[in-house]
Amino acid sequence: MRRPAPEPPEPLGVPTVDSHTHLDACGCASAEDVRAAMDRAAAVNVTRAVTIADDLDGARFAVRAAHWDDRVHAAVALHPTRTAAVTDAERAEIEALAADPRVVAVGETGLDYHWDHSPPDAQQREFRWHIDLAKRLRKPLMIHDRDAHADVLRILREEGAPEAVVFHCFSGDAAMARECVDAGYVLSFAGPVTFKNSRDLQEAAVLVPEESFLVETDAPFLTPHPHRGRANEPYCLPWTVRGIAALRGVMAEDVADAARRNAERIFALDA
Repeated sequence: MRRPAPEPPEPLGVPTVDSHTHLDACGCASAEDVRAAMDRAAAVNVTRAVTIADDLDGARFAVRAAHWDDRVHAAVALHPTRTAAVTDAERAEIEALAADPRVVAVGETGLDYHWDHSPPDAQQREFRWHIDLAKRLRKPLMIHDRDAHADVLRILREEGAPEAVVFHCFSGDAAMARECVDAGYVLSFAGPVTFKNSRDLQEAAVLVPEESFLVETDAPFLTPHPHRGRANEPYCLPWTVRGIAALRGVMAEDVADAARRNAERIFALDA
């Protein structure tokens, strides 16, 4: 069980965007809950968030949340661990939800070979379907990649990637980061980049060009150092921003502002 959420960090000097969070898993169930969570985030200058679905109920909630609060946008998909038995009706509803104007990405989708919840062939089939959906809707593809780097990259090559591809909670090393950047993909960094044992990931965070990274909480998971193991929320993002800034040798405001500009461009947040 996670320990209670930490006290808020020092506010950032400029606004930024949490590009991947799960407001429902953070305990939000109503418009008032969403507003309160975003008020806590705004108090530390995290002024927007993309809330992510990993199943059909989550997708329905994400779209509702994005309509409840203008600071919230949604991404919808079926998480790879939920793909063991997907029906045509479920795909049709995901497609209808993904077409909503408040939905800014198809995700999170991809491959997860860490957990044994869905066979690899089922995961790969649904990943290909989500890639096609993102291309048809002309929306970014948000990827979940856990212990599956080679197959994720291979399937993207085979299917032809959408115009925008975001590797949520990037977990590769510097070599993979270079391959992704060369392919035009965007890497989103979460709390693990601040962990002391994440040397490969930290090297990747240093080499990614300013225009090719995002920042995220993946709340309520992956709370950044120095509060690892406690409950996470969008207001915790400044610790990750400051951790990346220290690695890159720049001001936190530089990282926060670049991440905001990138999120606004990639997800067309002002469209």
